[in-house]
Amino acid sequence: MEPADIQGYMRPMTISDLKNGDAALGVYGVAQHGVIDPPRGVQFSPLIPDAQALEYQPDGSLDAMVVAAPPGVLERRYVLALALRALKTGGRLTALAPKDKGGSRLRKELEAFGCVVTEDARRHHRICMIDRPVTLVGIEEAIAAGAPQIAPKLSMWSQPGVFSWDRADPGSALLLKHLPKLSGAGLDAGCGVGLLARDVLARPTVTKLTLIDIDRRATDAARRNIEDPRAEIVQADIRDPDLKLADLDFVVMNPPFHDGGHEDKRLGQAFVQRAADLLRKGGHLWLTANRHLPYEAALNERFTKVELRAEEGGFKIYEARK
Repeated sequence: MEPADIQGYMRPMTISDLKNGDAALGVYGVAQHGVIDPPRGVQFSPLIPDAQALEYQPDGSLDAMVVAAPPGVLERRYVLALALRALKTGGRLTALAPKDKGGSRLRKELEAFGCVVTEDARRHHRICMIDRPVTLVGIEEAIAAGAPQIAPKLSMWSQPGVFSWDRADPGSALLLKHLPKLSGAGLDAGCGVGLLARDVLARPTVTKLTLIDIDRRATDAARRNIEDPRAEIVQADIRDPDLKLADLDFVVMNPPFHDGGHEDKRLGQAFVQRAADLLRKGGHLWLTANRHLPYEAALNERFTKVELRAEEGGFKIYEARK
């Protein structure tokens, strides 16, 4: 699930919200409408601000768990293993995913953990149900493979499931080649693990940099990667109107353009509009984007001057002045 999925959601339930006699039901992610009935449970997705962290849930503490399984293999096996570890013996796990985004592998992955699986199909999804066995096989290995780790190609802390988790995204790499001398207070919108921020903070003229990402795993990694008193790192949806930011001198961004695995150009356009809201008059936006994405109209609508600074390898770099 990506940022657009959470718009309009209330604060996620927490364990403390449960009343005496309530079953302890955990939920990971948001299932596509019409696949299963939305369960009322404690939300654990790292892509939903204020959700609980499944990796810290005590062993055997949940009666049931519903997992909208992510598409990446390492990330999916990690989440399934954490869910199984958190369940009581005999607790019910319901895991589902689109057939072409990991659903076709769910049964074998759960069987490899020692589970007996009942499988169903609905609306191009596979739905697997198991009762947690007494003995689980290989979950510690799956948890270790999907846990926070140093990505060698980045020389930074990262985690499977974070955008471009084990390498520099080509768009970000191109933006780093063209960023000018920046100064004053700025924002890294959709900061990831801090790749752009590390470069921006190498400039002594930068007085403050706020790093924002909706992915808790990314902001957790960024806190380990960016040890600079000028940096403030926040897990939030950049589109949240309650963010306490204004009159910024600059914004840098490599905005997302997928929602639930499907391309959604509105996400990047919303990032552009939010940057315009947060910049002072005369402030600058530096944006990297895939060449085919139509951000020009949004840029020209909200900024007084827009210039294409680079175009290379399927990506483009824009500078926009408010």
